[in-house]
Amino acid sequence: MTNPVIAKQKPLNFHFPKYFWAVLAGSLVLIALSSIASLAYGSRSVGLQEIMDGLFHPEVHSYGADVVRKRVSRTVFSLFCGAALGVSGALMQSVTRNPIADPSILGVNTGASLFVVCGIAFLHISTASQYIWLALAGAAITAAFVFGIGSLGRSGATPIKLVLAGAATSAALSSLVLAILIPRSNVMDQFRFWQVGSVGSGSWSAVSTFAPFLIVGLFLAIISGPALNALALGDDVATSLGVRTGFLRVIAALGAVLLCGASTALAGPIGFIGLLATHVMRLILGPDLRFVIPMSALAGAIILTFSDVAGRLLGSPGELEVGVITAFIGAPLLILLAMKSKVRSL
Repeated sequence: MTNPVIAKQKPLNFHFPKYFWAVLAGSLVLIALSSIASLAYGSRSVGLQEIMDGLFHPEVHSYGADVVRKRVSRTVFSLFCGAALGVSGALMQSVTRNPIADPSILGVNTGASLFVVCGIAFLHISTASQYIWLALAGAAITAAFVFGIGSLGRSGATPIKLVLAGAATSAALSSLVLAILIPRSNVMDQFRFWQVGSVGSGSWSAVSTFAPFLIVGLFLAIISGPALNALALGDDVATSLGVRTGFLRVIAALGAVLLCGASTALAGPIGFIGLLATHVMRLILGPDLRFVIPMSALAGAIILTFSDVAGRLLGSPGELEVGVITAFIGAPLLILLAMKSKVRSL
């Protein structure tokens, strides 16, 4: 079956990167460890036997086993959100050819936040299924706007122009969010916990709402991978290889918006996961997006879940929202990448 984003391109040679199998095995082990830690630690820590009872012995109704059962949905939700944000970052970096692109840096999260706040304030929405469509619309419109502004001028969409356009757009939208919230204390109370970014509200309802968007977004990302490799060589080279560059950007951007918008709607604007996950995998596996995209999903899931556990431990007996932890880790990395790469194009 022909890849829908490629017209005449011949099949690319498929060689696994060096260390791929070791990285895959290590990632799966870290997924398991992060999941166990997420089940074990919180306001009340539980032991291995209580975890086993909670997972495999439904007849046991001890306090620890019941706590584990309640944490399972949060753990699954955290893994899903991390995977979505990791892949969204990889797609945005590839489509914009910007090595520091990320949903939070390009203002996409803020656009989703603005639409959610408008829905809460003016439409009185309150459920995840209502949040998600507004967040997707906000993310899509903001992504198109930032790319359009960043593409103006003779040189087109350069990395530095996209970052500046994203920062300016994010600042403007944040001001609008505050303008809506300040005179409405009831909306502020509903919005303030969501705004920081947290997976604490992860329930089976949120997981089931999120799953279809995750599946569709991952599918679009995976089918776009081979053509995005060609796009990294430049539009002219990609076109000569048979890649339909305009259609490719639309498909890949749609996948990124679905993943980012859905996770933002349900967990709030969690930043830097896409930046962290994608750069780790590029550093280890190289630039081939056929491998970077799926492995960024695993890396994002690991980073977000461990960050959630760290927030619970550092904030005990309460918790620090995961958005605070990822910002604390990701902001220095962003500065380092900007200084080291001088914001070169991919």
